[in-house]
Amino acid sequence: MSVSRFVLTVLVVASVCTAAAPRALAVRELAGEEESAAVAAAMVSRHEKWMAEHGRTYTDEAEKARRLEIFRANAEFIDSFNDAGKHSHRLATNRFADLTDEEFRAARTGFRPRPAPAAAAGSGGRFRYENFSLADAAQSVDWRAMGAVTGVKDQGECGCCWAFSAVAAVEGLNKIRTGRLVSLSEQELVDCDVNGEDQGCEGGLMDDAFQFIERRGGLASESGYPYQGDDGSCRSSAAAARAASIRGHEDVPRNNEAALAAAVANQPVSVAINGEDYAFRFYDSGVLGGECGTDLNHAITAVGYGTAADGSKYWLMKNSWGTSWGEGGYVRIRRGVRGEGVCGLAKLPSYPV
Repeated sequence: MSVSRFVLTVLVVASVCTAAAPRALAVRELAGEEESAAVAAAMVSRHEKWMAEHGRTYTDEAEKARRLEIFRANAEFIDSFNDAGKHSHRLATNRFADLTDEEFRAARTGFRPRPAPAAAAGSGGRFRYENFSLADAAQSVDWRAMGAVTGVKDQGECGCCWAFSAVAAVEGLNKIRTGRLVSLSEQELVDCDVNGEDQGCEGGLMDDAFQFIERRGGLASESGYPYQGDDGSCRSSAAAARAASIRGHEDVPRNNEAALAAAVANQPVSVAINGEDYAFRFYDSGVLGGECGTDLNHAITAVGYGTAADGSKYWLMKNSWGTSWGEGGYVRIRRGVRGEGVCGLAKLPSYPV
């Protein structure tokens, strides 16, 4: 081939490629747009199914569009977390998936710790299980199996987790002492325990709840003073019918999971945690590991401990977000972590006596 003919061939090929390049780029862009549209449509469909599953409705299309974007962000985080395949628990797009962090915090948490100096005072430092030998304790404890735990309850859109945590601990102690499991009234605490740190749906803490129950000489039953999920006036007549009583409370030594295990081996224990962290908020199953902060804002109840099939040691905790959350309303959290514990669970445990 002559040089002139070779040059001509190169120029022709170049011109063809140059003309084809924009077309190829346009095809790729169109394919990308179609893929993005398909992903967006799939998320809309997923949101619609989620709405039907959880009975969610919105005031108008603008509100629905806003909630879809919140749902999308949460769903993408959950999918990424699960797809990573490196975590010991899974998350789910549960009924909180269209709430902002602020909305969730206000409605579903509510633990309000005292300032550090007051919190440190606790109950005078006494811990009745300090000489309890874990070597003599069972390798696993489940107070549900021993009939000391009532069914999972739901605090609704009221920040009174502290009341549910305290009540569950008192219910357990009452069963251990009397042999009778009685569902007790969180609403009495919400309505009547309002002259100190505890402020109903605006938050509170379990130690103050225990002090209130001790001062009042007991707590009414759930049936006698049923839960309303909102702040109300104290109904003295209903509260007068005591269904269970306590003599006080004690704090578990801070940041000491061995001490917490000694207490839980003997009775259910109130525990404060970081409940607004996504790792907890969207918990579905498995043993929740260390993917959680330790700022305390929620309260649950330790009702046991054990070891999972893969050897992971865990705490068994009862929550107050209904049975659709987690493992039937319960969460297993990794046990044996030094310091504050996963989600801060070892920072401020306490129990009634």
